[in-house]
Amino acid sequence: MSDYVLPKVWTWDQPSGGQFANVNRPVAGPTHNEELPAGKHPFQLYSLATPNGQKVSIMFEELLEKGHSDAEYDAWPIRIGDGDQFGSGFVAVNPNSKIPALLDRSGREPVRVFESGAILVYLAEKFGEFLPTSGPGRAEALSWLFWQMGSAPFLGGGFGHFFAYAPEKLEYPINRYSMEAKRQFDVLNRRLAESEFIAGPDYTVADIAIWPWYGGVALGRSYEGADSFLATHEYEHVMRWAKQIDARPAVKRGRIVNKLTGDPSEQLHERHDASDFALRTEDKLQPVDETEAVKDDAI
Repeated sequence: MSDYVLPKVWTWDQPSGGQFANVNRPVAGPTHNEELPAGKHPFQLYSLATPNGQKVSIMFEELLEKGHSDAEYDAWPIRIGDGDQFGSGFVAVNPNSKIPALLDRSGREPVRVFESGAILVYLAEKFGEFLPTSGPGRAEALSWLFWQMGSAPFLGGGFGHFFAYAPEKLEYPINRYSMEAKRQFDVLNRRLAESEFIAGPDYTVADIAIWPWYGGVALGRSYEGADSFLATHEYEHVMRWAKQIDARPAVKRGRIVNKLTGDPSEQLHERHDASDFALRTEDKLQPVDETEAVKDDAI
């Protein structure tokens, strides 16, 4: 039994613990002055390769794959563990201090767009791609897009937090959110049993939004061990869809933009040109170990 006594009024007396305790706080606004960098392209993306961040970089890469050269973008990493999201420049683009945030400079006046779902809709409408313009198809795609917005916090902030990030393993929240995570996977599995993609026969913003979260867990890329713990292999239609999306060239590129951890060949800290994927991943930029080079030459 816990010895916690519920107070009449909650106060922030000490950090809550867990992996992100150093940046969690109960107030908004900037903590320091820091201007954002800017590149040469019409779109400036400030992000990190979390599931929410991957949505937007995948969307940009899909647009470029479709031939929309005016969708070129610069992607700058926001190191949330260091508190970059509380810099004055970032807060000016997103007052909620969450990634991703987008600045569109393609028009007469810059336009800020924040919240990943809003960015996806904004880009889909701007370029006329991945979202039907009217009718039942649009309603279905938007319904599933907003399903993701409402459901993923239970997968990430609920299950993911207590499974992977909380300072101690607690049975009640892990059970509670595991149950909800599996229910959500069942929702998707039933839908994908009757449809190739989430919103119907065509790939849409719904797939782009849902895949980084649910595909990431299903493919074993999110919350180490979560795929086994949740037995995601049992959701055969989700697995089919997750692998199908994963194989798309634009998805392969987009999911590593602003990625700062993991395999160096899958880390592209900044993205400013299509050639960066071939030339500027971390495995290409790391200094050569001269000892190993000599050894290789001798073989």
